[in-house]
Amino acid sequence: MEARPQIVLDELDREGCLVELPQRQAEALAATGLVEVHKQIDGRWLILPKGKVGAVRVDDLQVQVTPKGKVGLTRLLFLLGFAADPGFRPETVAGIEDADLWPALAESLARFTERATGGGVLQGYRTIEDAMRTVRGRIRLSDQIARRPGQMIPIEVTYDEFTVDIPENRILRLAIKRMLAVPRLSTSARARLAHLDGRLAEVTLLHPGTATPTWQQTRLNRHYGSALRLAEIILANTSAESGDGGVQVAAFVVDMAKVFEDFIGTALTESLRRYPGSTRTQYPTHLDEKQLQRPSAISMYVDIVHSVSKEKRLIFDAKYKAAGSNARYPNADHYQMLAYCTALNLPTAWLVYADAGEPQRRAVRNTNIEIIEYPINIGLDPEDLLAGIDRLANRAWARSLAHPGSVAA
Repeated sequence: MEARPQIVLDELDREGCLVELPQRQAEALAATGLVEVHKQIDGRWLILPKGKVGAVRVDDLQVQVTPKGKVGLTRLLFLLGFAADPGFRPETVAGIEDADLWPALAESLARFTERATGGGVLQGYRTIEDAMRTVRGRIRLSDQIARRPGQMIPIEVTYDEFTVDIPENRILRLAIKRMLAVPRLSTSARARLAHLDGRLAEVTLLHPGTATPTWQQTRLNRHYGSALRLAEIILANTSAESGDGGVQVAAFVVDMAKVFEDFIGTALTESLRRYPGSTRTQYPTHLDEKQLQRPSAISMYVDIVHSVSKEKRLIFDAKYKAAGSNARYPNADHYQMLAYCTALNLPTAWLVYADAGEPQRRAVRNTNIEIIEYPINIGLDPEDLLAGIDRLANRAWARSLAHPGSVAA
């Protein structure tokens, strides 16, 4: 059967798309969390964005929700990768096409893994604990006594084995298996991924629900870097399984508000390293005073706080919102920043929006508090995007020096 045309929605779309769907497909699509699915009087289903972006395949139906501002797949993968690891470089995803998510992910994973394993599958030492009839490595005497008192064999031993069954290869194989479960991949992409899976056949395949192994980049595994970072993004954001009624479902779903918040937190932390002090994300504080009989009850978590010698110096809050029709952002954002300034006794707060445009300063009446709306265009090339974060850090630091003081000043 020929696949249905792909349904592409903008994340800000409020009209949606009407389609004819079997009940089981509609339920499976709604369960992915990417879109809302509402049955209409005429029997068709209305598909609406649900505040997240990504792509879902349910049998022969594909629905894709794209981020605002025409942010393509390359930029989305860069934001995801950098938020998790500031060492994630733009060139890691530079060659990924934006047209269709699933072919792009499959092609990129195959290409990076082929490049990583082209000279042979990486091997390393893995510590193994086992019970054996002969001594290998060292004997674990405490375990031997506890588990087999009075017995000579089997012997509890620990030894190091040089093997391909190491965390790096486990991550790659699991990501390859996840992509192979995506319905309707092209024959060529499926064949390449299946060949790579065969190349990693001696690597343990992790069971669903098992935590993804951790790894650290070294001189020996550096050539695996791009493949591993893309594999981790796929594993963190992709699911592929058979739903109820035998429906084949594959979903790549991300919350752009969280992606933007995490990216700004990581990027600003890196940019502020050049200045004295330290940066903390999700800084806990409270608005009300502690009392002897009653502890503070109005808790707050500031996205980013930079302190110098335990003195709060800079505060930022990331908002993945578009300005309204009057080119203004929600008033509630400014009330929130006013509360942060009051609680932390600071005169300046920075509201970082995912938008294009120029910064706007808003002075709060009858106080010395100012709130600066600072748009960051996430549609820019990664190098320009990171340069924009550096400019924000520079301006914020310079302003803290030019306007020192506190709310009570």
